[in-house]
Amino acid sequence: MDNQRNLLLAVVLSGLLILGWDVGMRFFYPEASLTAAMDPADPAAQTSAAGAPGTSVVAADLGGEGTLAQTVDLSAALASPDRVAIDTPRMAGSINLVGARIDDIVLKDYRQDVDKDSGPVRLFAPEATPDQYFAEFGFVTGGVRQPSTARWQADGEKLTPETPVTLTRTDADGVSYTIRLVVDKNYMITAEQTATNAGEAAAIIQPFALIKRTDRNATPDQFIAHSGPVGVFGGTLWDPHAYHELAEIGRETPEGAASWLGFTDQYWLAALVPVKNGQTDNVGFRSLGDTLFRADLLYAAQTVPAGGSLTQSTGLYAGAKDSEILDAYEDSGITYFGKAISWGWFEIIEKPLLWLLRTLNGLAGNFGVAIILLTVIIRGAMFPIAQKQFSSMAAMKAVQPKMKAIQERFKEDKQRQQQEIMKLYKDEKVNPLAGCLPLVLQIPIFFALYKVLVLAIEMRHEPFVLWIRDLSAPDPAHILNLFGMLPYDVPGFLAIGPLAVLLGVTMWLTFRLNPTAMDPIQQQMFAIMPWILMFVMAPFAAGLLLYWVTSNLLTLAQQSYLYSKHPQLKAASAKEKEAAEREKAKG
Repeated sequence: MDNQRNLLLAVVLSGLLILGWDVGMRFFYPEASLTAAMDPADPAAQTSAAGAPGTSVVAADLGGEGTLAQTVDLSAALASPDRVAIDTPRMAGSINLVGARIDDIVLKDYRQDVDKDSGPVRLFAPEATPDQYFAEFGFVTGGVRQPSTARWQADGEKLTPETPVTLTRTDADGVSYTIRLVVDKNYMITAEQTATNAGEAAAIIQPFALIKRTDRNATPDQFIAHSGPVGVFGGTLWDPHAYHELAEIGRETPEGAASWLGFTDQYWLAALVPVKNGQTDNVGFRSLGDTLFRADLLYAAQTVPAGGSLTQSTGLYAGAKDSEILDAYEDSGITYFGKAISWGWFEIIEKPLLWLLRTLNGLAGNFGVAIILLTVIIRGAMFPIAQKQFSSMAAMKAVQPKMKAIQERFKEDKQRQQQEIMKLYKDEKVNPLAGCLPLVLQIPIFFALYKVLVLAIEMRHEPFVLWIRDLSAPDPAHILNLFGMLPYDVPGFLAIGPLAVLLGVTMWLTFRLNPTAMDPIQQQMFAIMPWILMFVMAPFAAGLLLYWVTSNLLTLAQQSYLYSKHPQLKAASAKEKEAAEREKAKG
């Protein structure tokens, strides 16, 4: 009766775990914001950080942006004749000569979704378009920001790695401004800003660069994948706030010299990099209201005498978070640029795993096959430990009679009993914890692989076979709507696909082969656990489930082999299970 009550309690708790897991995942990893497009007529949409308390005069001038009269259509904005094309091996787009803005960038190597005709990923879009996201370079002269509506002249028609483009304009006081843009073959655009004072009086000038975006199209901020403002200040990675937190704060100015700053998504990054070690006046992030945010890089004011000039260079990274590319920039001198990917504490495991996956994919031509091969390699490396585990279990079986004798002899003296048991372990060279070691070693590997599947852009939209078209996304086939044949969506906690079912079945089989005898309650829990995990793991990346299913199959093969090497262990286990069944029948 007690066993039945405990089993019922376990089932109820399991159900609550499944429901609670789904609710928790939706709370901590919400869907991307679908906030309505900005209404320029709304006074809240015209709020800027310029009016925030404590803002300095210069920062306020930089923040004083005008608001466009209406929402702009993307195709209409890009049809403007005031544009210079951008064309590199990895990205395409254009420069807006009005305001010296880089506000049109698409990434050639990445599609919007798994459909091959879905078009390239758009990173930057012009101001007031639904997904506005752009960088601007300019100057503050005499404490006043040069107008963003000013039109610049270009000396070329296309910015490529072989053909730089220089933008020029002159203000009413005779100060000439130039912005020379150079782009490499990856994602870095370098803007060399020069101000030449041809007037009669000295001028106080500050070059600046900014990135402005909406969070409407931002990926969700997750525990394992940060989305929002990010940078390195004072040699330390800074990424404490999601967009909604920055909106509540209003403005954030991290301490320490800026190595780079910008905004990150799960797979994309836009960041400003001070190329020269020029002294900065204001570096930080601010909320502009109504889903708009900005990263500011304002250099210190310099007095430029008549006939004098100043020059400041700033890099703009606008592209994919490819770890090899980011690490190469870090090696060239950009501090911790590779940490734009949220590797976290397990970076020491994650990067070798990613390297191995890349290598195996190069051999197999399929990342799903690479995951299977990776699992074989990991389990092969751990096989000697598994052998020791089974040997330890066999030794534990052998000393069971002696342990029971000690327990009976010293049942009134628990401390002495424990001392004698530990002495027995030492004399018989038995390690009772050896059986836990393979599981302990697999936990960081499993979590590291999970992060690699979520963070590594190499896994994005990578197919395996048949219906699995994206290993970084959950299994898209759901049994409860007959794999899409029935016209309804399955709730998250019931979205069970073939991979999740395989996970449950293979785990149940591994538990059945467990060489350790268990009491009835343990048996009942181990009978339920595989099916709980089937529900819990279903929303995870298909690649992770593929790894676990393969690992379970290898465990079954490994256990069968090791049983053949330790027949006494298999016989003892079978005998104990039969005894347990008899006790259960009597009860």
